Amino acid sequence: MKVVIAGRELGPAQPPLIIAELSANHGQQLERALALVDAAAAAGADAIKLQTYTADSITLDVDSPDFRIGEANSLWAGETLYQLYQRAATPYEWHQPLFERARHHGMLAFSSPFDEAAIDFLEDLAVPCYKIASFELTHLPLIRAVARTGKPIIMSTGMASLAEIEAAVACARGAGNPQIILLKCTSSYPAAVSDSNLRTLPQLAATFGCLAGLSDHTLGVGAAIAATALGAVAIEKHLVLSRSDDVADAAFSLEPHELAQLVRGCRDAHAALGQVRFGGSSGEQANKKYRRSIYIAADLPAGAPLTPANIKVVRPGFGLAPAHYEAVLGRRLRVAASKGTALSWELLEPL
Repeated sequence: MKVVIAGRELGPAQPPLIIAELSANHGQQLERALALVDAAAAAGADAIKLQTYTADSITLDVDSPDFRIGEANSLWAGETLYQLYQRAATPYEWHQPLFERARHHGMLAFSSPFDEAAIDFLEDLAVPCYKIASFELTHLPLIRAVARTGKPIIMSTGMASLAEIEAAVACARGAGNPQIILLKCTSSYPAAVSDSNLRTLPQLAATFGCLAGLSDHTLGVGAAIAATALGAVAIEKHLVLSRSDDVADAAFSLEPHELAQLVRGCRDAHAALGQVRFGGSSGEQANKKYRRSIYIAADLPAGAPLTPANIKVVRPGFGLAPAHYEAVLGRRLRVAASKGTALSWELLEPL
């Protein structure tokens, strides 16, 4: 099972694709957005991702309880949806320079569209793949339109039931697109590590016959590294220049040095998986000499019997293996041997 994005193969044999989500952390400043791309590259990320929408394409300009964020513990409490998306949206005219900056650094660059006009716009920019946000997973017309581009689709599954994920996957496949990566996601901001439920990740892949990864809103890098060990082929994480910045998603985003830690940690975790192997690696073979073996522990003449007083199981490991200790007790030396001689069968009189 594999998916190829712009010539890069994603699958269990490769380290996970690390995606830096810029989201609203540009604070409506193009220079800050470009700096985020540069920071993602410096941290070792493989890709940057934007979100392509306008306030009008995602909600209505209405100030009523339905359209106001009422949860007291929300980062955006009190704002209307329209106000939030208006200040969080990435201007369309920024997409090309941001994508070009990413490509200059050798990174992939793509986006999450939120309506068909956004898909048409991104097609003109030749994005290599698309992302479906968790909140859009039930928007089957949008998924169908993305699938018809023929490009790989990365879909976040936050909040979705098994039936809703099944419907989204069937929708993409029904439109002729089997290139799907499902991201385990917890759609709270920030998400508690204990809510990650990462054991779902391999089950997600097995249930739907797809590659699976993680869209991570926790603070820190532990969940991403653990997900890598569970087979994640992609890790998406929000990036901010500083969590002290007055931008919409700062509170649950990584700073550049933390993203660098995540990149190293995930790559190390993938490398550590290796393969099923017993008997030690090639790097361990030289250290076998530091195992124990049987040595002569006193100066002995020829014909002397071996006893617990004159042989010992010690390090290093150049003598007979400890498993032969009982078998050699009582045997006689064929030749004289000094203290510190590694015991071998050649030193013993024949039975």
